[in-house]
Amino acid sequence: MSKSLYFRYIFSAVVAAAAIIFIWAWSNIYLPFGNDESTQEFKVEQGQGLIEITANLKEAGLIKSKFAFEFHALATGKQGELKAGLYRLNSRMNIPVILDTFVAGQTAQTKVIIIEGWNLRDISGELSRQGIAGSQEFLRICDKDFSGEYDFLRDKPAGQNLEGYIFPDTYLIDNDAKAESLVSKALSNFDEKLTSGLRTKIKEQGKTIFEIINMASLLEREVKIYEDKQLVAGILWKRLKQGWPLQVDAAVAYGLGKSGTKLSKDDLKIDNPYNTYKYRGLPPGPICNPGLDSIKAAVYPKPSLYWFYLSTPDGQTIFSKTLDEHNTAKAKYL
Repeated sequence: MSKSLYFRYIFSAVVAAAAIIFIWAWSNIYLPFGNDESTQEFKVEQGQGLIEITANLKEAGLIKSKFAFEFHALATGKQGELKAGLYRLNSRMNIPVILDTFVAGQTAQTKVIIIEGWNLRDISGELSRQGIAGSQEFLRICDKDFSGEYDFLRDKPAGQNLEGYIFPDTYLIDNDAKAESLVSKALSNFDEKLTSGLRTKIKEQGKTIFEIINMASLLEREVKIYEDKQLVAGILWKRLKQGWPLQVDAAVAYGLGKSGTKLSKDDLKIDNPYNTYKYRGLPPGPICNPGLDSIKAAVYPKPSLYWFYLSTPDGQTIFSKTLDEHNTAKAKYL
């Protein structure tokens, strides 16, 4: 056999081998295993290695070849970067996509929306409805002491739960962390939203963060518009200074476990620490989780000649300077 023929033979063999490798790689690595777009949850446990993860992927019907997955992981040097967690995968994802998902730690997440004015019971109910946490699991976490991790909680009275501090927002939480993840993200969000400027202003006023959040929770449940919240904050801080009872219906309703603010005459007579008709001063703690507008209104109240206010059924706030004016407004609007 001549040299030229020999080299042509070798060249043809190399090309054929390369073609076979390319077809194998394309078929087993880069083509998805199936066409099903529906996702399934796949868990990578802490401490699991490449071989065990690969076997589980094969068993779940997410990859065609165990060897192909292991080969690609080793060839790309990603075999030691696979992060534990709960993932959402489907058979239309090829091996590089699945591998990159594990490396990036793009775990399965659930969207949770916390509405301004919700209390811890409301949030617990929503988590239970979505199947994220049992009805009491979230509340138990909110009873824990996080003051060592977040300095804004250090003036919170001992034994007081996290009512008021679960900042209302939209959260993406990891499915395998669930309630713990939500609490952590909400507290970190609160820490960010309570800026150094707000903290300085609170300190200058001689107030505590706990008092501000307590007041803000009342504003959140009582008033809708920011400017009205500022006026109501001015009224309530003024009442506190003069030793008047706050007479906030929303606080009484919270103490009774009621979702609304409509109260009977008997409700106002109940001996409950949240009865701001019977007990002077702020309630024992916040009655809900206020949004940023309510917190700002509590920090920046607007002074006025008003001493009374009421909220109409359509959400309008009516202000009065005297009790006679207030009673006239009640007869007209309520």
